[in-house]
Formats: sequence, structure tokens, C-alpha cells
Amino acid sequence: MKVIICGAGQVGWQIARHLSGEKNDVTVVDNNPDLVRRATDTLDVQGVAGFASYPDVLDRAGARDADMVIAATYSDEVNMVTCQVAHSVFNVPKKIARLRSQSYLNPLYSDLYRRDHMPIDVVISPEREVADAALRRLAAPAAFDTESFLDGQAELLGIVLDEDCPVVNTPLRQLSDLFSTLRAVVVGVRRNGTLFAPEAGDQLFIGDQIYVFAHTQDVVRTLEIFGKTSIRQERVVIVGGGNVGLAVAKALESRADRVRVKVIERNRTCAERAADALERTIVLNGDGLSQELLTEANIARADAILAVTDDDKSNILAAVRGKAAGAKMAIALINDPSLSSLMGPMDIDAYINPRTTTVSSILRHIRHGRVRGVYSIGDAEAEIIEAQVLSTSPIAGQQVRDIDFPEGVLIGAVMKGDEVIRPTGHTRIDEGDVIAIFAMAADVPEVERLLQVTIDFF
Repeated sequence: MKVIICGAGQVGWQIARHLSGEKNDVTVVDNNPDLVRRATDTLDVQGVAGFASYPDVLDRAGARDADMVIAATYSDEVNMVTCQVAHSVFNVPKKIARLRSQSYLNPLYSDLYRRDHMPIDVVISPEREVADAALRRLAAPAAFDTESFLDGQAELLGIVLDEDCPVVNTPLRQLSDLFSTLRAVVVGVRRNGTLFAPEAGDQLFIGDQIYVFAHTQDVVRTLEIFGKTSIRQERVVIVGGGNVGLAVAKALESRADRVRVKVIERNRTCAERAADALERTIVLNGDGLSQELLTEANIARADAILAVTDDDKSNILAAVRGKAAGAKMAIALINDPSLSSLMGPMDIDAYINPRTTTVSSILRHIRHGRVRGVYSIGDAEAEIIEAQVLSTSPIAGQQVRDIDFPEGVLIGAVMKGDEVIRPTGHTRIDEGDVIAIFAMAADVPEVERLLQVTIDFF
């Protein structure tokens, strides 16, 4: 498959890394030659420096025989024009655009993206993806990381084990015997800063960060087994009333269980816009780092503080201050993945990386059936790969215990038809099954070989 990726920032680079790793013919386009050089030096891709929306630049990138254009520059308008040029001049079959402005995303104007208007096949909204991720974090307050898989029937939960965990020092094999009906699998453990895929005889210790795959119906029970209680979110303080904060507040307003939300926004115009758009939510105009304003927002009684401004450091400080002032849970929006290591020492319960959520969303739309989704763990230390098993795959027809997976790979869940099951050594993987696999970054190429994603990819 020949793909042109327009925009060589973090999102474009990550998508290029995934697609080039699967032996696709990838060309990266950016008007910043340094970003193009970084991509060509570190990845097996070609690069073109120039404005992606210019026909001659797309021509040099190989648009005449390209299968797909992914427009992920920082400008909505450049992304839209790029898709239009790719369609009108080069007849590229599939076009994906990242659009930030909410005006472009209003359902009233969805006709805009018809093939005879602005021909964009898939529109990705980073703000909506981040808002959805924030809502998932709030729904599982005891987990520092959450993501849905297998058509929403399975959840990946990141859990920190503390003194209240009743199963510490217990081998994982024994956990399976103790809770034989629990549809959950521990697929990853981070201990002393190092992430690894555990073996059946490994024990869990206080302070471990574990990643667990659980059936959606067993999430509450899974959290309880690892010493976490599910707290109903009744009061939430959101710092940042931009697109993300507004989307989260609207979603919480619409819930039947009547969550009380307060939004703090520094920019007066933005605060007024949020106040006009929300019905029951109180919007406060001021600095989210102000102790007086946090007190006015009744932070001491808040079940969660969610910091989603466009500044990482402000989000971290607001989350720390809110937690210190009494909020039971703190979530911060962090663009720079290198800052994620600060979350534990600073007592921030969870963080959201918008680049990871956007990349996962784009990859989900790129793959047709075979690899259906990719979710990055930590700072690209490992990946969760959701894929459909092909008849050409070496694992089709085999029992899990007979599959020659690398040591850093574990199957977290298997969907057979509409049913999601917990895999055991005796589980047979059949053609058409959808599996969710945890793989350390170094083992991803071998997983892709076993899944045969490059054969009949489209």
C-alpha cells in the first residue's frame, strides 16, 4: 500500500512509524525540512519538503499512484485542501483529515465532506478523541490508564497496586485458579520503571503498575480484586474550558446520574462561550492554579479534577494543587510523553496523551478488518494490537499454548463471533477471531508477521 502522510509532527511521525514497519510504501510531506529529515533518518520512509496542499508537492510525493493520503498538519484548512487536491487532481482512493475546529465538525454541515463537495472519507477530531479518553478515565477512577477494545466489550485497565491489594505476592497462575470465572488477564507489569510481559509464575508486588485486560462486565470485580473500589463521580472540577473541557462538561451534563461540574477557564471570551453552551455547569473565569478559585469551585469536595488546558505544565500544576486541596482524583492532559514519568511522584492518578489517542484513532480507520486498532503503552514502550485472524496467519487453527509468541507478547482477550472470552493455553485461535495482543515494542514486528497483516492488507 502506498501512503502519503502530510505533516511530520509527532502524530504524523508515529503513523509513519507504524505503517512503514508493516512494509508499506510511505512518503512524509512537511514544509519543515528538519522534520522531514528526522522522519527519513529514523524511519524507512521517503520525504518531501513543501506545502502538502500544493499539487506539485503532492505530485513529487507520488500522489498519482497513491492508495491513501493522511492529512495531519497543524492547519485544518491545509488538511482540507490537501484532501481536495488529492481527490480532484490525483484521484487518490482514500483521504483522512485531522480537523480541530468544532465548526467543521458540526453534524449540521456533514454534507460538506461528500465526494462532490469536500471529498474527505474520514474526519479525525483530536479534541473529541481526547474528550472521550477523559470520560473513560473518569468512568474508571481507580485506573491510571483505560482504553476500550473488541467493539467495547473489553477494557484495558492500568492499575497501581498499593497496600490494600489483597493479591500481592501471589503468582499469576494462582490468581487464575482463585478467580476461575473472572474474565481478566494481567498482560503487562511496570516495576521500578521497567515494563515487561509477566509469566504465569511471576508475583505482583506493592508499587507495581499493572495492565489488565478485562471483560467490560467484569471491570468492577477486577478492580476490587486488585484492591480498588469504584467511586461514583458526583462532583468534577475541569480546569480549561476550551474544546476538550467543553466536550467533557457537555457529556457529563447529559448523564442521567446528574454529575455536578464546575469549569475554570482563564480566557474571558472562552469562559463566556462555555457558559453559553452549558446548561447546569458553573463556569468560573480565572486561573486554574489560583487557590482562591479552586476553593470557590469547592475543590475539597470534588471527586476529580481534570486539567485539560493547552499547556502541559499548567495541567500538571493544577492537578497537583487540586489533589493537595482535597480532590480524590487528578487527571492531567500531557502532550509531552517524557513528562509521564512525573505522574507517580507528583500523585497524579492518570494522564491523557492526545497524540496517542489521535494516532490510535487514525490507525483504526486505516486498517480494514485485519489490524483493527493499535494503542501505545507509556512512552511507546509497548503496544496493544487488536487484529482479526486471517486464514493465512500461522496462528490460525492453533491452541494458544502452541503459538510461538516472543516472551514479551501475551493475548489479553479473544472475540469469537460476538462473545469475548478470556484466553487460556487450551483456547483455539480460529480464522475470523479478533484478538487483543500486548506486545513489547521490540516484539511488534514478530507479532505482525504472525498476524500476516501485510498479506492481502486491503
